[in-house]
Amino acid sequence: MKKLRLLSFLAAASVASFTISCDSKSTTETEETTMAEVVEETPVMETPNTVVDIAIGSPDHTTLVAAVEAADLVETLKGEGPFTVFAPTNAAFNALPAGTVEGLLKPEAKADLTSILTYHVVAGNVMSGDLKDGQMVTTLNGKELKVTIQDGKVMIGDATVVAADLAGSNGVVHVIDKVLLP
Repeated sequence: MKKLRLLSFLAAASVASFTISCDSKSTTETEETTMAEVVEETPVMETPNTVVDIAIGSPDHTTLVAAVEAADLVETLKGEGPFTVFAPTNAAFNALPAGTVEGLLKPEAKADLTSILTYHVVAGNVMSGDLKDGQMVTTLNGKELKVTIQDGKVMIGDATVVAADLAGSNGVVHVIDKVLLP
């Protein structure tokens, strides 16, 4: 990112210098105006968010983010990927039996939490248009989930996809309405 901005700046400076040297009115005011115009017109490319950043930026996924942090999966899911994440909402976690989430967030439950979270992740960049009715997808924990598509409604296991194709730099997020349990 820093290299890209530096290259953009250097390109802008080169164009400005060329423009100034070709202009017969080579005044300081012209140089500043020309440089500002060139820099202003140079697009700054932003790095897209990772799948984790997408969840962190969503007020509906604070429980998922806390779980990913407790399972020490943040760096993994910020990695190269690509990953497809089926992201349960806070409401999905709240629908679990009382005490379930609190119990899973305890350090002694880390293995169980990791198993549940990796059951929500598929290797690859799977967009909604790539999913087929009856398709089986293998999750990162090694177990499979069945895709069901009926009347335009997409389900992963017994969870309904409520928002699809939230693209990130290392994969895609599909928001689901239930927590999938292996």
